Amino acid sequence: MGNTVAREDFEWVYTDQPHADRRKEILAKHPEIKALMKPDYNLIWVVVLMVLAQLTAFYLVKDLDWKWVVFWAYIFGSCISHSMTLAIHEISHNSAFGNSKAMWNRWFGIFANLPLGLPYSISFKRYHMDHHRYLGGDGIDVDIPTNFEGWFFCTRFRKFIWIVLQPFFYAIRPLCINPKPITRLELINLSAQLAFDVAIYYLWGVKSIFYMLAGSVLGLGLHPISGHFIAEHYMFLKGHETYSYYGPLNLLTFNVGYHNEHHDFPNIPGKSLPLVKKIAAEYYDNLPQYNSWIKVLYDFVMDDTISPYSRMKRQLKGEVKQD
Repeated sequence: MGNTVAREDFEWVYTDQPHADRRKEILAKHPEIKALMKPDYNLIWVVVLMVLAQLTAFYLVKDLDWKWVVFWAYIFGSCISHSMTLAIHEISHNSAFGNSKAMWNRWFGIFANLPLGLPYSISFKRYHMDHHRYLGGDGIDVDIPTNFEGWFFCTRFRKFIWIVLQPFFYAIRPLCINPKPITRLELINLSAQLAFDVAIYYLWGVKSIFYMLAGSVLGLGLHPISGHFIAEHYMFLKGHETYSYYGPLNLLTFNVGYHNEHHDFPNIPGKSLPLVKKIAAEYYDNLPQYNSWIKVLYDFVMDDTISPYSRMKRQLKGEVKQD
């Protein structure tokens, strides 16, 4: 316990990310996949039902003892909150209304954001598009940990604390790595969120607010679903940059586990990613994959060769276009 990991820097690579080339190959061989590049209108109704479920929960917890508020925040609220962040991920790719109605997706993302308690949707969209265009890009992709995270969280105990504090690092990392000027939509996102939070406090009190915020923080920290943060791109096998997960938690996460498929085809909604894998099985079946996010979290903490430094990183060349 507490042994320092061997890695002392990121894995610097000098090749392009593999997803664009694989996408071209797959589309040349399986052009029928293009038919999957369309909105998932069911996403709209799922998100509306999730918001209503959380509103119901806010009402139900208002008079509970604090121990039960904490219990339900972790058991139920955290699952809904984390699932909603992945619905927002879907919406950021215009999966709800399609590319022709981009602003409808932005407004809907602000709506989906409400039960999380903290403004998130618009900023996430801006940075997430960079993650797809410039995967591992130094100073651009804020999914890559900072040098401080890699240097400091280098023992089993510290890595465990790093997992617990994931929401904190995802919030402050963009400000450290790639700060962007605030946009009008981000201010609207913030204003709508503050108005919603004040309304919940006025209607149902501090326990409902605590349930909302605690569920978001707990759901993005030490939680089985949070295994996807590490499973997606942390390099458990040298030379492999993106990993898919094919376990049951995909049912709660809009198939975000199909992560190679998602990076290959970011304009295909999560609902259809299993079909991508089925159609192009020869490209995906032999790639490294996971069946348990809990095991990913355990292995990350206990494997002394894995740390926040276990990511591929690129020095970008040429013009960089950001949202």
